[in-house]
Amino acid sequence: MTEYQTIECDVLVVGAGGAGLRAAIGASAAGVKVAVVSKSLLGKAHTVMAEGGMAAAMANVDDRDNWRVHFADTMRGGQYLNNWRMAEVHAKEAPDRVRELEAWGAMFDRTPDGRILQRNFGGHRYPRLAHVGDRTGLEMIRTLQDHGVHHHSVQGGIDFHMETTILTLLTDAGRCVGAFTYDRERGRFKLFHAKAVMLATGGIGRAYQITSNSWEYTGDGHSLAFHAGAALLDMEFVQFHPTGMIWPPSVRGLLVTEGVRGEGGVLRNSEGKRFMFDDIPANYKAQTADTEEEGWRYTQGDKSARRPPELLTRDHVARCIRREVKEGRGSPHGGVFLDIAWIKAKLPNAAEHIKKKLPSMYHQFKQLADIDITQEPMEIGPTTHYMMGGVQVDAESQMSTLPGLFAAGESGAGLHGANRLGGNSLSDLLVFGKRAGEFAAKFAQENGAGKINPAQVEDAARVALEPFERGAKAGGAENPYAVQHDLQDMMQDLVGIVRREEEMERALEGIAKLKQRAARAGIGGNREYNNGWHTALDLNNLLTVSEIVARAALMRKESRGAHFRDDYPEKVEKWGQVNLRVTKALDGSVRVDEVPVKEMPPELKQVVEEQK
Repeated sequence: MTEYQTIECDVLVVGAGGAGLRAAIGASAAGVKVAVVSKSLLGKAHTVMAEGGMAAAMANVDDRDNWRVHFADTMRGGQYLNNWRMAEVHAKEAPDRVRELEAWGAMFDRTPDGRILQRNFGGHRYPRLAHVGDRTGLEMIRTLQDHGVHHHSVQGGIDFHMETTILTLLTDAGRCVGAFTYDRERGRFKLFHAKAVMLATGGIGRAYQITSNSWEYTGDGHSLAFHAGAALLDMEFVQFHPTGMIWPPSVRGLLVTEGVRGEGGVLRNSEGKRFMFDDIPANYKAQTADTEEEGWRYTQGDKSARRPPELLTRDHVARCIRREVKEGRGSPHGGVFLDIAWIKAKLPNAAEHIKKKLPSMYHQFKQLADIDITQEPMEIGPTTHYMMGGVQVDAESQMSTLPGLFAAGESGAGLHGANRLGGNSLSDLLVFGKRAGEFAAKFAQENGAGKINPAQVEDAARVALEPFERGAKAGGAENPYAVQHDLQDMMQDLVGIVRREEEMERALEGIAKLKQRAARAGIGGNREYNNGWHTALDLNNLLTVSEIVARAALMRKESRGAHFRDDYPEKVEKWGQVNLRVTKALDGSVRVDEVPVKEMPPELKQVVEEQK
């Protein structure tokens, strides 16, 4: 009989990033008892890496902005595979969520008359990103954390369990009733018995070799939901951010915020040419500058100017960079140059201006690469950044297809379609984190606690401890780090920015072999803070999401948004009308089905037409 502590709560929130904290606050405010489980320490969530700002049509810098323009920009960026209702809710509610954060103490940058300052970002027609220098995610986490801890924990409303990882979601009679976990510090099991569970676990970037994502991003929420019987959506769409550091090797993949380009930074190849002007997609031609001079005027707030091509959508910019490298015009370490230093030709106090607008980037390059970005260009290249796909949720409540299980933020799907616009993720966390928390609380109030199945718990505990048994046997155990490393290499090479059928078929064969190796992974030592054990346990989630991404990508025989197929380089009308839904078949295999995209109502179609 396994020993474990049982914790009773109304709502269990998995993840303490922006979506998780906002959900916990929303649920607690509804008067229910909330437990928050976080894989790392409170305040260390990956949300802190979101630097540029949060998108909300507040019209503080350009009075032409409104929710309609934001909605149309989001739908165009997502190539119309988005859930239109989520895009509408997001565009309408984002300004209130930003103002709420301000009321809770967030210190935003300001316009001269004291309103929240907004900056330009890729894919957004007007300056729309409310920001705190280039440390917006950090300020958001700090504010939500302070508000959650002080305003809701005083009544015992929110209980935090740090350094705790979910092993499995518990189900009963077709609904989610809790989760079985272990604490990473002591290695002891805990069972959370909950009336509703909300996933806010972030993305899957650690399935790839080059990523901006932190170590926690092993696809936990996606995998847990899939194995519990919930449907996933849009899993072929993995966003590669165009600008990650590529030198020195120790920092490869570390994010370089789009804010650099929003403030006037330009992309050049090894010949010094601004190559982004060479390839402007037809549906963005009317909104993109013709000349370098017009692009510069746009970044300085000239309302008559159109945006520079460096601020096109991330998928497009990443592919243009890859083209330059492939055709032999790359930088010494296999990327291109991002240059903000050139603005000294335009502004008298350029160095101080850059340090004020981009303090984190200045320090990041100075300390990690010994480069002064006010004087010389940065070397950058694409990095695995964000997962558009996730748990299929109801647009209003964020409940998954499994009753009692909710999801928001990067672990949910629907808002972003085929490609996310920069800055939409932070406002996504707030808008849908709030809704998920409130609706999870409502579900908990309307439904009693389900029953825990002891057999499910015993099975999860046995599987979790198997790596120790395998490690204790003489010889033959696989090293979990080696399995993860080989998976990352393979996903980077075969299911990366540009995809081909035969390569993805090879990846699926490789994943099947890696699953066999993962089943032999063994470790030594004891259960107290054993990183090898944690890695062995993460492998199931990583292999699950990797297979799902490859299978969905194989099925979508076209190029759209972040999904680019070398063997099918064009967009195909048929594929623009379907999302791909992933479920677990009865035999445990991955099932991928086409489901029709929800049709937009006439009034929203009109909004899109008006904004073209």
